[in-house]
Amino acid sequence: MAVSVSGAAGFVLGMDLGTSSVKVVLLDALSKTVTDSRSFPTNSDISSTSDIHAKEQDPALIIAALNQCMDALPKDKLKKVKRIGVCGQMHGIVLWKSKSGSEWLSEDDNTRFIPKDISQLVTWQDGRCSADFLSSLPKPDSHLSVATGFGCATVFWYMKHRPEYLSGFSDAGTIHDYVVSMLCNLDKCVMTGQNAASWGYFNTTTNKWNTQILKDAGFPVHLLPVVVESGAVAGHTSSEWYGIPAHTAVGAALGDFQCSVYSCMTDEGDAVLNMSTSAQLTFSMPAEFTPPNSPDPLSPVAYFPYLHGSYLAVAASLNGGNVMATFVRMLDSWMKEFGLEVNESRIYSQLIQSALAQPNTDLTMTATLLGERHDPISRASVSQISPSNLSLGHVTRALCRGVIENMATMMPPQSLKATGVKCIIGSGSALSCNTVLQQEVERVFPFPVVYGKNVDSAVGVAMVFNDLR
Repeated sequence: MAVSVSGAAGFVLGMDLGTSSVKVVLLDALSKTVTDSRSFPTNSDISSTSDIHAKEQDPALIIAALNQCMDALPKDKLKKVKRIGVCGQMHGIVLWKSKSGSEWLSEDDNTRFIPKDISQLVTWQDGRCSADFLSSLPKPDSHLSVATGFGCATVFWYMKHRPEYLSGFSDAGTIHDYVVSMLCNLDKCVMTGQNAASWGYFNTTTNKWNTQILKDAGFPVHLLPVVVESGAVAGHTSSEWYGIPAHTAVGAALGDFQCSVYSCMTDEGDAVLNMSTSAQLTFSMPAEFTPPNSPDPLSPVAYFPYLHGSYLAVAASLNGGNVMATFVRMLDSWMKEFGLEVNESRIYSQLIQSALAQPNTDLTMTATLLGERHDPISRASVSQISPSNLSLGHVTRALCRGVIENMATMMPPQSLKATGVKCIIGSGSALSCNTVLQQEVERVFPFPVVYGKNVDSAVGVAMVFNDLR
């Protein structure tokens, strides 16, 4: 069942449990505007002394950050919350015991829960599943490949290296699925196809787990969540929570990427280019689109389940603002070797100023400094070097051009046109503060480009549960 509060007075609470911080917003259900927003860092990373590839977080610290956010919201508005939407970091997995995964406490006029009988969160950044290990796993019935950091891959890793560990838990989900389960006191974790697809071994066409394939491999399928429609109500709050009344509808958790897109994609003809540390270019596929039957690991474009059975075509690059940041750090390091101290923000500012004064260049730069998921061995390179194009302006212009041209290589402008894209929404910190990157976007992609509508997953999930019927 999908939900709607359109036309109803009150607020929708949107929550995003991210990799480094938690953010909550209150969306006015009638005006569809954000009235309040709070964010706190989780500081939840756990250092592993036994495995440098392990990336885990402490759920208690994540929930503590969520509690900080909730405590900072206006109490009078929380009492008028009609729906709760939750999203968060995808792919990762946390395990808990059904009905005892948290303990409810009441103090200072607030009722809240704290984690109990719960594992550490193995995040999407976990690198313990090597290429050899992944190749030993059964082939999934899915159009998406299985990678390290994916929930099902992590369970397979535990099966091989710590099989006794899994026997202590009855449920599993993403960290945001866990929050929904605790708020609603669910007997069994529920999960949307958006998050299930991010775990691997899930067929988005049938909306079902690869249960038989997993059973044949000895996988503990009782840990798999029950899959529900994206936009469905998972349950209702079992208790008052920070003033939000008991029996308030809680949506099944959604993926943070899909919610970030929803927060700024206002038209079917929009594509969203988000560039912060990394970069993503995405657009909504036509309603009749169905993904291929099997994954293509060499393709730079993946298809993520979205809403109403639709898909997002996504070119996710590992190279975005981090490339420019690396260049800045390199210059800073060089200058320190000469005994010079220059603030990095001043270096950045000067690079932009120099490149703006150099509107074109024949210097060519391939900016895949960190490789790409579909081509992990690719690296950056510079060509067409001459004595006349070695200024800061030329080099910075070529670097910014290379970053954008890499995106165009992954998702060519002609493919955008062929699917009906008419406008690009430009967002993200790297793009919003770099006029040179903006110029290169407008040069490479022959579409109107709109800036200033930054993606926000917490806002997006609130909008979803305010708009869906």
